[in-house]
Amino acid sequence: MAEDGQSVCNRLMTPMRFILLCLAGWVNREQQAVIEYLLEEIRVLKEIHGKKLRFNDAQRRRLAAKAKKIRYGKLKEIANIATPQTLPRWFRTLVAKKYDSSGSRRVGSPSTREEIVELVLRMAKENGGWGYTRIRDALSNLGIEICRDTVANILKDNGIEPAPERGSQTKWSDFLEQHWDVMAATDLLTVEVWTLKGIVRYHVLFFMRLKTREVHIAGVSAICDGLWMEQIARNLTDALDGFLVGYKYLIHDRDPLFTADFLETLNDAGVNSVRLPRRSPNLNAFCERFVRSIKSECLDQMIFFSERSLRYAITEYLEHYHTKRNHQGLESQIIRPEFQKNCVTGEITNRRRLGGMLNYYHRHAA
Repeated sequence: MAEDGQSVCNRLMTPMRFILLCLAGWVNREQQAVIEYLLEEIRVLKEIHGKKLRFNDAQRRRLAAKAKKIRYGKLKEIANIATPQTLPRWFRTLVAKKYDSSGSRRVGSPSTREEIVELVLRMAKENGGWGYTRIRDALSNLGIEICRDTVANILKDNGIEPAPERGSQTKWSDFLEQHWDVMAATDLLTVEVWTLKGIVRYHVLFFMRLKTREVHIAGVSAICDGLWMEQIARNLTDALDGFLVGYKYLIHDRDPLFTADFLETLNDAGVNSVRLPRRSPNLNAFCERFVRSIKSECLDQMIFFSERSLRYAITEYLEHYHTKRNHQGLESQIIRPEFQKNCVTGEITNRRRLGGMLNYYHRHAA
C-alpha cells in the first residue's frame, strides 16, 4: 500500500512540476525581455546624450547600492551605463567622502572681497601718485581695514605698477580727459574729382572739437601750400568767429602741410600744438572716425565733376552730421538736434539729402 501511495503521489506531482517549470520558464523569458528592453533603452539614451554620461553623488549612490546586491558575473552581463569595476568604486568613494572633513578646512589667509579689490583698483587708476599706504588709509576712512601688503598684492595681480612708475606716466586717454574742454584735433582727407583736365585730387582740411564732436571744414583745395595754411590758421583764431577761439591744444599728425608758420600763428593765439608720433592714427581716433564716416556714407558713393559739387556734398553731409545723425560716442545723441523727442504722435516723414543718400525720420507734432 505504501508503494502504491508513493507512486500515486509521484504521478500527481509530475503534472504539477511540469506546470511550475513552464511557469518559471515563462517568467524567466518575460524578465529577460524586460531586461533586454531596458538595456536597449539605455543604449538609445546614450546615443542621444553622448557616450559619456555624468552623474551626481545621489545618482551614483543609488546605482552603487543596487549593484552591491548583484554578483559580479551577472553585473558584468547587464551593466550598461557604468562598468562593473566602476560601480563598487563609486560606493567606496562615497563612503570615504562621507567621513572626510578636509573640504570644510580653510587653508591660508581669507580671500579679499571682490568689491574691495575693485575699489583698490579704482583708487589706483584715478590717483596715479597714490602708493600702497595712501590707498590703505583711504580705505580705512571708508571703514575698510586691510593691510598694506594686501593692497600691494591686489595691484601686482592686476598688472598695476607701484606709485612712482604709475605717477610718472600719463596715459593718452587721461590726458584727453583732463583737457577735454579745450582740446581740438585736425586731419586731412582727399577726394578725386573728374575735371576737363582729368582727375584732380582735392584736399579737405577739417577741425574737430573733441568734447562735442563738432566739425568745421577749414578749406577745400587742389593746391595746398604754406600761404593757404597760414590763412586758415588766421581764420581759425579770429576773435569774432574763429573755430578754435578758447581752445588751448590742437592734435595733429606730421603732415608737411602743418608748417612752422601755421603752428606759430596758432601758438600766438594761445593754441598749442600736440604733434603725434609717426604711424599713430589711433591717437587721433575721433578724426579718423569722421573720415571713415563721411567717406562711407557720402563721398565714396558719389562721382564729382567739379569743386562746386564736392563742396555741396560736404556741406550737405555736415548739416546731416550735426543736426540729424546719432553719434555712439555721445551716447547716441545728436550734436545739435533740431527737434525734441517728446513728440510720440503725428505723421512720420523722411527728410532726404543728396537724393536719398542721407535720410532722417521726423515725426510732426499732432
